[in-house]
Amino acid sequence: MSIVNSAQAEAWNGYEGQHWAAHDSRYDAMNSGFNQFVLEHIGPDDRVLDIGCGNGQLTRLAAGVGRSATGVDLSAPMLSVARLRAADVPNVTFTQGDAQVFPFEAGSFDIAISRFGIMFFADPVAAFTNIRRALASDGRMAFLCMTSLQDTDLGTIFDAMGEYLPWPTGADGSGPTSFADPARTESVLSDAGFRDVTCTRVQADQIWGRDVEDATEFFADWGPVKYHMGLAGPQAAAKAKQALAKALEPFETPEAVKLRGHAWLVRANA
Repeated sequence: MSIVNSAQAEAWNGYEGQHWAAHDSRYDAMNSGFNQFVLEHIGPDDRVLDIGCGNGQLTRLAAGVGRSATGVDLSAPMLSVARLRAADVPNVTFTQGDAQVFPFEAGSFDIAISRFGIMFFADPVAAFTNIRRALASDGRMAFLCMTSLQDTDLGTIFDAMGEYLPWPTGADGSGPTSFADPARTESVLSDAGFRDVTCTRVQADQIWGRDVEDATEFFADWGPVKYHMGLAGPQAAAKAKQALAKALEPFETPEAVKLRGHAWLVRANA
């Protein structure tokens, strides 16, 4: 298996991927509200490629809408979960690989999709060029990526911890918010040969836990937060966790702790 995104491979086959695999239902509760925005672009005859498929919920759902679905991801722990969850779905397959350089058969898919799995490429133009090569001549793409977190519920939480921890998302242009700027997204996809690029802001509720205590523990164990807590040291991490719990209180409902999530739905033609 050829990999150029080596740092991401290390993370997603280490703690990050293991945490997502161990808590797949919780991460799906966070992100499943966004599924509809992608699934509505899949037709019954479509061969679907899911980039950064993770634990495979969207891939399974895509297989139920289209002709077939293939998920590709760097993470062996998450792919193990994906295959287990899809044991009774005959038209879905999962492959471990780096989508930036994976030798997809040219023209073998009708649509490429992703739910927050495309923000980490070392060379995004090269990655999307490779993905476009995998699409039929009339192929399409529809994916979800993070917006800037400024003025969002999640941004409010990070602000509350800001005295003790840096924002774990990185500056726009790198990391999870690498496609937060629609102008940059359009530039990257155009350079990769895609046409008719559009970015539409969409929103959905994201469930972080049963109550504040549960959500605090889960949030603090989330890979980027846990990493920065480790760098900050135990005293600062403890204070950050206290601030986190306090910040989550306004989002607690009788059913769960819910934050309103924001994303860009990006669509393009091959």
